[in-house]
Amino acid sequence: MTEPKRVLVCDDDPLLVDLLEYRLRGRGYDVVVARDGGEALARVAEGTPDAVVLDAMMPVVDGYEVLRRLREEPATATIPVIMLTARKQERDIVGALELGASDYIVKPFIPEELVARLSRLMENGK
Repeated sequence: MTEPKRVLVCDDDPLLVDLLEYRLRGRGYDVVVARDGGEALARVAEGTPDAVVLDAMMPVVDGYEVLRRLREEPATATIPVIMLTARKQERDIVGALELGASDYIVKPFIPEELVARLSRLMENGK
């Protein structure tokens, strides 16, 4: 039996984290939670996830900086990262994609769409 894929969910909204945790665990994923960018970087240091769902606007370290740091490190440079954020202006979306985000979903969102995109990204590598 293979190990379940580990997904890091990083968001400061407890209800959203609970929803994602419920949906992802229901699909057999091992879910690790971080409530801010600093905690996200600490969780990655503890064990490299197979994918990251990352909010842009968080306390301590914002999602863009977390993404930048993940892409700078060889061990985490190719981890699929989905930005899940309320920021929907072109510069936010393009900026995240230029930093190396694998996908970008604007809140409010369809939870099953996020799960489907995440699954596809993990199957395809990045």
